[in-house]
Amino acid sequence: MNYLLFLPQSACFDELVTLHEERQRWVNQDKKGFLRYRRPFEHLSAFTAEHVDCTGDTVILGAADEIAETDRQDIRKSLQAFMPWRKGPFSVFGVDIDAEWQSNRKWQRLLPLLPDLREKNVADIGCNNGYYMFRMSEHRPRFVLGFEPSVQHYYCFKALNSLAGIGQLNIDLLGVEHLPLFPSCFDVIFLMGVIYHRPSPVDTLRDVYAALAPGGTLILESQAIPGEESLALFPETTYAKAPGIYFIPTGRCLGNWMKKAGFEHVELFCSHPMSGEEQRRTEWMTFESYSDFLKAGNPQLTLEGYPAPHRVFLRGTKK
Repeated sequence: MNYLLFLPQSACFDELVTLHEERQRWVNQDKKGFLRYRRPFEHLSAFTAEHVDCTGDTVILGAADEIAETDRQDIRKSLQAFMPWRKGPFSVFGVDIDAEWQSNRKWQRLLPLLPDLREKNVADIGCNNGYYMFRMSEHRPRFVLGFEPSVQHYYCFKALNSLAGIGQLNIDLLGVEHLPLFPSCFDVIFLMGVIYHRPSPVDTLRDVYAALAPGGTLILESQAIPGEESLALFPETTYAKAPGIYFIPTGRCLGNWMKKAGFEHVELFCSHPMSGEEQRRTEWMTFESYSDFLKAGNPQLTLEGYPAPHRVFLRGTKK
């Protein structure tokens, strides 16, 4: 829990320690659901990558010639234990992981308005396996804390970073609901692919605002419906076959939510329709993907008959 060393005095240290210890007792149980991911993490922790490169589209952790072929096959099996891989791509000692999402495309879209991360305290909410955290590391942040409540993604990141050894990257079994424990703690917060899973999005954005230090920046990325009006879709059951989705706003609506939460200088800087080329099945993610969520013969609609998703990127600052 070394990230506590980087937090300002405003953090709720006692509560964070208590929560961390509770979550560690939970995740360290010797039950099948935890061992399924803890064992491959422990196996991969025996290796250290000499060559680490997070500057390109593919996060490279170890060159192929650093290990024997027998070890590479064992590593492949351990990496396969974390399937389905949602974010990537990665290359681990020559094992190429083609994830469901070509996350490099999202990173390239936000780069033009990426705030200065050098020596900054950064949070990545819902960090998954840490692809974006590894990409952030090239910008030399003071530290990055990934909030990730999923055991699968938690251990996947820990396995990858045990290979990479990037000390300023941290993860804990936290969700966006734990942001109130971090008042005025972060210079930059990334909230990507999360807001539409929250039943009260403005309240969530207020929690993000409170967790930012004065002058801090939010980078917000979300599903959206097309349109110039400030409105949001409230799906009856699922949206594109996904449960647990509450509101799908237009980009303008999302910007207005940010303003109501207190953000200034709100800017919608990118909007694009989703594509089956960017989110798709691969050998590392063999389940249904984007093309399976659309109405047959009409890719402008989801299976439920709603407008097919766009993705929008916004930036806002705290006064």
